[in-house]
Amino acid sequence: MDIKKSWLSKAPIAHRGLHTDQIPENSLASFSNAILHGYAIEIDVRMTDDKVAVVFHDETLKRMTNCDGYLSSLKSSELGNYNLLKTDEKIPTLEETLKLVDGQVPLLIELKTFTNVGALEQAVIDVLKGYKGDFAVQSFNPYSVAYFKNKAPGFLRGLIAMNFTKEEQPNFFKRVMLSKMKLNHIAKPDFITFRGSDLPNKYAAKSGLPVIAFTIKSNGELEKVIPHCNNIVFEKFVPQITKEMGQS
Repeated sequence: MDIKKSWLSKAPIAHRGLHTDQIPENSLASFSNAILHGYAIEIDVRMTDDKVAVVFHDETLKRMTNCDGYLSSLKSSELGNYNLLKTDEKIPTLEETLKLVDGQVPLLIELKTFTNVGALEQAVIDVLKGYKGDFAVQSFNPYSVAYFKNKAPGFLRGLIAMNFTKEEQPNFFKRVMLSKMKLNHIAKPDFITFRGSDLPNKYAAKSGLPVIAFTIKSNGELEKVIPHCNNIVFEKFVPQITKEMGQS
């Protein structure tokens, strides 16, 4: 597949769905809103205590539900007890998300795996088996991406990267390795998702892979990254793309 001619390089991708002040991120309502407007959808996936893949960004529940605790400590049967941002929306499972989207728009699925690679990746593979819509998986963790290379080689896979600061990655060795994507030979990604504020980036360009810029929050930011990427992940604005994207 020529990714530069595929869905990954066509329509902008809505970050955690097309959410608003009234529609929570990573909710079925935000996915429906993205479908309504014809946008591909980026989602985050974590795993519950009983090994069910669910769509949720944070490690803790506080920001999105105003409840204490960790997502990983919940049973999937308890998800209905938590409302997202004081709405009627609940934390959806990946399976529920796939049933709603049903191939109407593509999905870009980020795995929040930082240690113990394998369990979440396999849970995602199992849910995605037989799914007929377009999708790709991605992770900051090169070994998570490599898991898909080995266990689900037919899946499109991306490595997420950026110029990590000392605060974002205190370990100097990891900071250098991840910022310069030194483990690409292990991950073998099909594309790179790179922080837009860090573009242009010589390491992203040297990879020779399609680049998706994240997370773009204004048309001003969009104009700056257009020459250096093939697509964007966006939120909280309507992208006005006036010229063709493509790495310079």
